[in-house]
Parts: sequence; structure tokens; C-alpha cells
Amino acid sequence: MADDSELLQGQVAYYRARAPEYDDWFFRRGRYDRGRDANARWLREVGAVEQELADFAPLGEVVELAAGTGLWTRWLASLSTSVVAVDANEEVLALNRARVNGANVEWLRADIFDWTPPRRFDEVFFAFWLSHVPPGRFEAFWRLVEDLLHPHGRFFFVGSLSTETSTATDQQLQGRDAVSVARRLNDGREFQIVKVFHEPSRLQRQLLERGWQAQVKTSGEFFLYGHGQR
Repeated sequence: MADDSELLQGQVAYYRARAPEYDDWFFRRGRYDRGRDANARWLREVGAVEQELADFAPLGEVVELAAGTGLWTRWLASLSTSVVAVDANEEVLALNRARVNGANVEWLRADIFDWTPPRRFDEVFFAFWLSHVPPGRFEAFWRLVEDLLHPHGRFFFVGSLSTETSTATDQQLQGRDAVSVARRLNDGREFQIVKVFHEPSRLQRQLLERGWQAQVKTSGEFFLYGHGQR
């Protein structure tokens, strides 16, 4: 595995600095406002994925990897018995706590690439994280998911499709074969981060080859999502 530590450190720094403006992307504000029609399509697909998560019905004890500002933690907390929300940055965890304020949620600061899980869970959830896992760490990440789960435990994930209108208006979408990309903040600062767009059918095949019973689907234009178990 190539030494990607510097790139990953830059990625952590980027999301630390981006914490106060991260939700602009999700809610299509500022540089991410793509106009009424595109924004409406985005919000419809967000709702469709949220419904898929509700239908999946995460039960029992859930661990959320790269929990971020709580956009998905709030749903997990309402659906499951308990949630452990893990993220590398205290800045986003503070926003997560403020948004969720759930008695059944525990917040844990940890670098997922250097973390030994304290116990196993019934469900593993991660949103918009798999694209930030370098290809050389793909196998290790899915071993972590397996280590996190009880026998017959399940995972659910959400990710982004390679779509020009998903990113900010002043950023270009990188090529499909790219592994890293420059990302700009509102104040103009730039960071280099990992960004790997997964093709749904190929990703499903990769998971099946690794012993997962998995399904990977798309919401249409913007998102892919998947779920499965060993």
C-alpha cells in the first residue's frame, strides 16, 4: 500500500475546517445552489434514500462511521436502540451533538483508519464516507466493518454518484479514475482529499466477492446506497 498518510491528514484537516459550512452542500445553499429544478431533484432523492433507510429499519445497537454533523445520526437515533457516532473531528461532533441531542447517542472521536472497535454492534452505518477510503485501504475498511458486526449483523451506506451538479459551482468534477481531488472552502482555502466514485454494479460485485450478501442501488442522479450482511 502506497504511503497515503499525508493525503489522509489533509482530508481530516479539510473536514475540520469545513465543519461550519458542510451543511450548505447537503441543503443546496450558497456555492451548492444549482437552481430550483436541480435542487428539487436533489431533495427528492434525499427523501428517497431516507425512506430506504427507514425501510431497512436499523434496530438494536448501531455504530455510525464518519458521523459528521448529524444529518444521518438524527435518523439512526430515532430508529434504533442506541447509536455510537464516530468521527475524527471534534468540530463536527459538536455540531452533531447540537443537532441530535439524543439520550441514546454516544459520540466518539476516533480516526477510523487507526481505531480498534471496543465491541460489536447490530448495525454499521456510514454516509458519504466510502469515497474517502483510498483504494489501497478498501480491503482493510471492509474487514473493519466485519469486525464491528455481530454474526448476522448488517450494514447500510450512502454515497455520491459522479454528477457535475453535486459539487460546488466553482469546482470541477474530477475524472472517474481519479483518487484525489482539490476541494475549496468558502474562504478560498484548498485541500487535497481522497475522492473515489464507485460504480454501483462493480461495487456490488466487489462486496459479493468478499463474502458479503449485498445490494447496491442508486436513487437516480445523485446518490448510491447499499446494504448487506455476511
